[in-house]
Amino acid sequence: MTVEQIKSLLKDSKTIGFQLPDGSLVPAHFHVTEVGKIRKDFIDCGGTVRQEEVANFQLWEADDYDHRLHPEKLIHIIQLSQDKLGIGDLDIEVEYQGATIGKYGLDYNGQNFLLTTKQTDCLARDKCAVPDDKMKMDLSMMAADAGACTPGGGCC
Repeated sequence: MTVEQIKSLLKDSKTIGFQLPDGSLVPAHFHVTEVGKIRKDFIDCGGTVRQEEVANFQLWEADDYDHRLHPEKLIHIIQLSQDKLGIGDLDIEVEYQGATIGKYGLDYNGQNFLLTTKQTDCLARDKCAVPDDKMKMDLSMMAADAGACTPGGGCC
C-alpha cells in the first residue's frame, strides 16, 4: 500500500484498526509515533549498488487506554510529513513492537489495515549461483514408477 492509498482509505473511515498477521488486532489505544521516510543504500551479494525508499509508520501502545487515533488526525500527520520531509507516494512499511520490533507491509481488507509479513530474498540470483526452486516430489510415489528401485530390489 502506498501513502496516497492509505490517505484515500482513511478519508472514508470512521475508525482505524490494524490487524497482525496472526489475526489479532493492535490495541485500539495505539499511537502512530512516527511517520518518516527511510532510504536504504546497499550493495547486494552480486555487487550491484541498490537503493530502496519507503514511508515508515511506527505504531506504539502505552498505558493510555483512553487514547484513540481518529482517521482525520492520521491524515493530518501523514500530510505534515509529506510537506516537511518530502515524502512522495512511497510504499508503506510499518514498525510494531511485539516480542521484537517487526517490520510489516500494509494492506487493507475493507475493515482493518493488515500488517503483512515481509520476506528476505536474494537480489542477485544470477550472480551468486542460487539454484532455482526444485520441483518437490512425493518419494512414496517413486516406488510406484516402473523400474524404480525398491528396498531389497538389488538396483542400488
